[in-house]
Amino acid sequence: MCPTPVLAAPSTVSPTVEMAEAIHRLHSGFERFKKEIFEKKPEVFSQLAEGQSPEFLIFACADSRVCPSVLFNFLPGEAFVIRSIANVIPPYDKTKYAGTGAALEYPVIHLKVKNIIVIGHSRCGGIKALLSANEDGTHSTEFIEEWVKVATSAKEVIKEAHSHLPFEDQCSKCEKEAVKLYLENLKTYPFVTEGVEKNTLSLFGGYYDFVKGTFETWEAA
Repeated sequence: MCPTPVLAAPSTVSPTVEMAEAIHRLHSGFERFKKEIFEKKPEVFSQLAEGQSPEFLIFACADSRVCPSVLFNFLPGEAFVIRSIANVIPPYDKTKYAGTGAALEYPVIHLKVKNIIVIGHSRCGGIKALLSANEDGTHSTEFIEEWVKVATSAKEVIKEAHSHLPFEDQCSKCEKEAVKLYLENLKTYPFVTEGVEKNTLSLFGGYYDFVKGTFETWEAA
């Protein structure tokens, strides 16, 4: 006689309760911020009420494990942060990549940031998707694979030089190679090139390894 299967009990937590808990997490987090930052640094927020003048423009991945404001202990107003899947920066294209162009144009031209830093990170899902994409061009997702294709040339560099390595090691190398590509793509934006040529704007690459707890930077070539 076959034993009767033991089934997991259905969850007794209603969607309404889960939503309430999520909202509570937001409010409790805000109260902590208000007590520890907002109320202790009134001069910062009085200045921000008049406008912003961040020193850094940071391009980072949208990955929840990679939060620039937490990593670098930024106060509000210190950094203009742009996040996307695999921290992709496409080349200049008014039509196809207007969203990226607008996000870049505002801090560079209007806020006059002094430093642009493009940060890659360990175990990036976007880079993994790039390296494991179907060779025939077919997609298993609606948007992700098409987006990370911007970094195809970085993938080709890694596949040519490091195809003998395990897949995870190839991903690690491509995470850095993609940053180098994005720094070159930044130079296709006329207002970025102008800032670099006038020495009013510096470009840097960065890499955060959240497994080892390390961070490195390098100046764009």
